Amino acid sequence: MQAVLSSADRALGRLDGAVQTLPAPDFFVLMYVRKEAVLSSQIEGTQSSLDDLLAAEAQVLDPDRPKDVGEVLNYVAAVRAGLERLKDLPVSVRLMREMHARLLEGVRGDHRARGEFRRVQNWIGPEGASLAEATFVPPPPDLVPDAMADLERFLHVADDLPVLFKIGLAHAQFETIHPFLDGNGRLGRLLITFLLCEHRILQQPVLYLSYHLKRHRQEYYARLQAIRDEGDWEGWLRFFLEGVRRVAEEATVTSRRVVDLRERHRVLIAERFGYATGNGLKVLEQLYATPVVTVHRVREITGASFQAANTLVARFVEYGILTEFTGQARNRRFRYSPYIDLFAEGT
Repeated sequence: MQAVLSSADRALGRLDGAVQTLPAPDFFVLMYVRKEAVLSSQIEGTQSSLDDLLAAEAQVLDPDRPKDVGEVLNYVAAVRAGLERLKDLPVSVRLMREMHARLLEGVRGDHRARGEFRRVQNWIGPEGASLAEATFVPPPPDLVPDAMADLERFLHVADDLPVLFKIGLAHAQFETIHPFLDGNGRLGRLLITFLLCEHRILQQPVLYLSYHLKRHRQEYYARLQAIRDEGDWEGWLRFFLEGVRRVAEEATVTSRRVVDLRERHRVLIAERFGYATGNGLKVLEQLYATPVVTVHRVREITGASFQAANTLVARFVEYGILTEFTGQARNRRFRYSPYIDLFAEGT
């Protein structure tokens, strides 16, 4: 177990160092938040992809877009709001309830006591399963407040437990308490990232386990259930730590690819765009925050005329930096495909 813990710690350290070298780490973080929002929501049954999310953010009207994209948008908003709250509020029951209310606002589950602990019994099992057929029955609702209070005390008590152990145990315990009627899986996975940031293991919230958990979904559920049935905490912690190591290593590679991509495109623009180089570099930097743009948005970024902005976008398309994806003659949207594709795997 010490060896697995050591590998996970080293991988997190390398990731934290790699992210600090990024020219605009906040933009990189935002793409990771988007990817996590998509993957974590997909574990709960949504169909929306990363492209669906980016298109929705860019207000692209698509009748074929999955209706559940609102849940993914809420997830992004909840992450950003939660990280802002961490500046003056520790990871706590209060924060969890606030994030739960934000996750379910105006989407599926909105009517199911969002931000409030459940007052009825819930259970986990195949779709349509009765209580008698459930694979797991969480504690009765009257025990939830005390169980959550115990979990909060565990998070902040001074002890010698390695932080990654504590985070892994806390996630499993949260999922076992299942304190809300809906959204427990998404909120429990958010808890991992919030705790990593609160303990300053990561300076930026760039580790999200949903990719690992989606790839190994059945084992994920089985490991949690083995805790409840057999007390196999060690098996869960090994699975959790191995996921931390793998995801951290993959995120480190992605961060380096982002740096390489940015440098290649900066050089290309400097060499090929002539008098439009300055505006081209302005647009390129903005693409790392909003990788779906319009000619109107490019005009806002550069302060150029519509014709100049349109010509600039055409240059981006000519050199393969942007791709038009609506197929329309008007209200066109352009996708920074080389960048988006670095994050799109698994979504």
